[in-house]
Amino acid sequence: MAVIAFIPIRGGSKSIPLKNIKNFCGYPLIYWNLLALEQSPEIDEVIVATDYDEIESVVESIKFSKVSIYRRLWENATDTASTESVMLEYLDWRSGDLKESDIFMLVQATSPLTQSIHFSEALKMYGQGAFDSILSCVRIKRFYWHRDGTPVNYDYMNRPLRQNFDGIMMENGAFYINTVANVRKGGNRLSGKIGIYEMPEYTSIELDNQDDWLLAENLMYKYVCTAESKLRRKVRLFISDVDGVLTDGSMYYSEKGDELKRFHTYDGMAFKILREAGIKTAVITSENTRIVENRAKKLKIDFVVQGSTHGGKVEAARELCEKLNIPMEETVYVGDDINCYELLNEVGIAACPDNAVQKIKLIPGIIRLSRKGGEGAVRELVDSLRLNSGES
Repeated sequence: MAVIAFIPIRGGSKSIPLKNIKNFCGYPLIYWNLLALEQSPEIDEVIVATDYDEIESVVESIKFSKVSIYRRLWENATDTASTESVMLEYLDWRSGDLKESDIFMLVQATSPLTQSIHFSEALKMYGQGAFDSILSCVRIKRFYWHRDGTPVNYDYMNRPLRQNFDGIMMENGAFYINTVANVRKGGNRLSGKIGIYEMPEYTSIELDNQDDWLLAENLMYKYVCTAESKLRRKVRLFISDVDGVLTDGSMYYSEKGDELKRFHTYDGMAFKILREAGIKTAVITSENTRIVENRAKKLKIDFVVQGSTHGGKVEAARELCEKLNIPMEETVYVGDDINCYELLNEVGIAACPDNAVQKIKLIPGIIRLSRKGGEGAVRELVDSLRLNSGES
C-alpha cells in the first residue's frame, strides 16, 4: 500500500496573509513540513493542495522529489470550506489510481515543529493494526474548568502535584492518519477506533496569529533548527557503538556454542562513505569479541576500542580525539543504552537508533533515527549528515 501525505494550503488566510509561504526561521513556512515528510522513508507521495499561483511557485522552487501540486477548486478554498471538502475532492480526482487500503495522512502546515521521527513513529504505530485512524496530541498538565464552575480534569479538593498528574490529551493539529476507504466512507479525517500519537508538549502551538508566530519561531530554533544545524557541522570523527546499533542487540549461538552477531550491509556502506569523505571512524563497545574485530577489519574502520563501559567510553573517546587532534565538537557518536549516556552528552552530534532506551531518546538535542540497530540506522545517520570533513 502507498502512503500519501496531503497538505491543504490556501492563499486567503485573514490573520496572517499568505502565512504558509511567509518566512519562518529562514524558509517559507511550508518548507518545514515538506522537509520532514521528504526525509520520512515511509512516505511515498506529498501532495500540496492549493488555489494560489504564488504558493504553487514557492513549493515548486523547493524541488523535493516526493512533492507535487494539486490545484484545488475555488469553492473548497473559501473561509467556510472544510478541510474534509478538499480531501474528498482530491480523493475523487485520484479515484482511478488510489487503492482503498492506501494510507492517507492529513498534514497541517501551521504545525512546523513536526519532525520526520514523529511521522515515522506514528505510521509505525498505525501499521500495527490496532486503530482505524490516528491523530496527534500533546499531553497538557493544566487544570481545566467548565463555565459552570466545575472542574474538567481534576478534583480541586485533592489537587495533585504536577509529577503525579497525568494531564489531559489535547489535539495539536499536526497530522491525522487514516485510509482512503475510511475517509471516503465517513467523509472525515478520523473514523472508527481512534488512536493517539503523543508528541512533545512544545508542538502544541499552531500558527493562527502574530503572537503564535513569534512563540513558534523561538521554539523552532530551540528544538528543530538546532538539530538541523548540528547536521551541518564539520565532522572529522565518527564513532559508533556495536550491540544495539550496528547489530540488533540479539545474541545468537551455534550448536557448538559459538557466539554470532547480525550486522547490516547498509551500515557497511556507511563506513565506506565516511572513509571516502576523509572522516576517521571508530567503534567503542563494552563487548570484547573477535566478531567485532573481524567486522571492523572488513569495514576498514580506523580504530576499535573494546571492553569500555560507562565512563570508560567517554575516556576512550577523549583519548582518541586527543590522539587525532580532533575536538569533541567535531565528533559524532551513535549509541543506544545507558552506558552510552555520558559520551552522547559530550560529542558535537549525538544520535540513537529507534530501539534506544528512553533515557537515551530524551537526551536534549539527540538525533532520533527512524531505523533500529542492525537495520541500517548508521547508514540513515550518515546519509543525513552534510559531510564537511577537514580532509575532503
